[in-house]
Amino acid sequence: MPASSRTAAANASGGARQGSAGTPAAVLRAETPPAHYWRRWCEDAPAPELPAAEGAPAANEPLPQVLPHGDGADAPYRVLIVEDDPSQALFAETVLNGTGMQARVVGVSSEVMAAMEQFRPDLVLTDLHMPGLNGTEITTLIRAHAAFAHTPIVFLTGDPDPETQFEVLQVGADDFLTKPVRPRHLIAAVESRVRRARTLERQRSGDGRHPVTGLHTRTTMLQRLGAAIPEQARGALYFVEIENTTALRDRFGYAALEGALVDTGRHVGELAGEHLVSRLNDNTFVVFAAELAAREFGTFARSLRDGITRHQLTVEGEPLRLRALVGYASLHSGFEDAGAALAAAEQALRDARQLPVGIAAHQPPEAAAAEADADRVVMLHEALMNDRFELAYQPIVAVAGGEEAQYQTLLRLRDADGNMHTAAEILPVAEAAGVLHEIDRHVLELAIAILDQRVGESRPVRLFVSQSARTLTRDGYAATLLGMLEGTRIDGPSLVIDVRQDEALVHAVALQEFCSAMVPAGVQLCLSQYSAGPEADALLAQMPLGFMRLAARYSSQLGEGAVRDEMRAAIERAHRLGLQVIGQQVEDPQAAATLWISGVDYIQGNLVQHAAGGLDFDFQNSVL
Repeated sequence: MPASSRTAAANASGGARQGSAGTPAAVLRAETPPAHYWRRWCEDAPAPELPAAEGAPAANEPLPQVLPHGDGADAPYRVLIVEDDPSQALFAETVLNGTGMQARVVGVSSEVMAAMEQFRPDLVLTDLHMPGLNGTEITTLIRAHAAFAHTPIVFLTGDPDPETQFEVLQVGADDFLTKPVRPRHLIAAVESRVRRARTLERQRSGDGRHPVTGLHTRTTMLQRLGAAIPEQARGALYFVEIENTTALRDRFGYAALEGALVDTGRHVGELAGEHLVSRLNDNTFVVFAAELAAREFGTFARSLRDGITRHQLTVEGEPLRLRALVGYASLHSGFEDAGAALAAAEQALRDARQLPVGIAAHQPPEAAAAEADADRVVMLHEALMNDRFELAYQPIVAVAGGEEAQYQTLLRLRDADGNMHTAAEILPVAEAAGVLHEIDRHVLELAIAILDQRVGESRPVRLFVSQSARTLTRDGYAATLLGMLEGTRIDGPSLVIDVRQDEALVHAVALQEFCSAMVPAGVQLCLSQYSAGPEADALLAQMPLGFMRLAARYSSQLGEGAVRDEMRAAIERAHRLGLQVIGQQVEDPQAAATLWISGVDYIQGNLVQHAAGGLDFDFQNSVL
């Protein structure tokens, strides 16, 4: 968005807020709401009950509660609201208190730290612009205290400027909610963040089981898998997914759905018996059946699916049965590490979604060299031994202009006869021949050498380096990358690891571990070939990304209204999460203009410059 447009939008937002606050009737209504008045906006609100006496709630009025979900403490969730506008503060306080949380308001920024020390909140909900301090300063102030290093900080703001939001996210904020926010969305966002924070705190303290369900924590499960694989070549790994949770959440509300999933988690633990069970995310469980015989793999999968289907729940007084999908991978396949086994089971789950029975087993690929073209396999091995890989570069230009130099790296192979081969020719053969991870590592080495050289020449550059998700999730690869960076003069954010969306979806669980290792080093991640969808949007929220590169179809099909609308919604979603958006394969000025109007941050494609062997693009004088 152009700076003038952002300013106008900000002024419009500020003007609307001031006008609302300046209306006496509106202030009166905001400061004197009846108990649980917020429920009237919620889709899952119960029928209103008449009070037994004027001003008092009915004895049988249902009180919506947000439970701690067994996250290590029975205490209600504590939320510190930092807001100088009394009506806004009262709104948030009333909404959160009405769910059973404990909300406290601070209206002066100088009192924030004293309130933090005294109240010890599970989450801070703060306005972006407070008198005396801005969002960056508030976040820095809180994060400077070790006791609050992991306390979630969520900003509630009407400021549409993505640059401002990105700055705050960079110094440690967790999320943004855009005003006006619906009460139901506010509750869900706060509750989800607090629940996750309490779970992580419990995991940091060394508790390996969920206190309510008795299931193993995700961290414990990954540790057990890592210790067992590849040494153990027996048993199987199962992914169990509960279907239609989005529709259930819309119907019953987040808290009711969460209660149903907690109950289901207990039941999965009972069905699994002696086998290890963990909840991976909102609606997916993993079962590690280490001692299961091969002849029982399919029977056990059906017992999980049917056992969940037969288990009757009661949600808000309504009987309910959930349907489950099951994907599993036999450990007899000899996976080289836990990440490979998890990826195989996750791929099987994706296959199960396409089958009427809802169960699928992982099918191991055939031996690589048998299917790969023998001559090309030889060429790859010779290239690795004789250092024949090269990098080409394509500029990524900011639509608002700027001098920051950044390029997408593109792999090239020069064979013994001097012929050049592109990544599209090389990588499928490399994957089939089992040497893709070696090529990925070689590409990283080349990119890091270039980055270090440019720093030494006082000409820093940012490089987007494509890597296979399968490579990133190999045991020890994160440590290898960090080792490459040691002793260099490279600033972490100048290296961006580029991962394709289709691969990230398959390896989502294992990728989290790689991401966790990269964040402290400042290495950024980009989700490439993004195409909107529920799974892709979940990735955007779950992974610590810095960039999102749109799929090529968004540039080539801009004449279709539905594609444009989908793209604009995707860009807006990414900006809310603090991500910068790249429009790729831009071939003509009309596509560039449409992308610019839609809000992308960067343009990449032949319109800017074809891929070349040098880093000599003039970013300072480039004009789109």
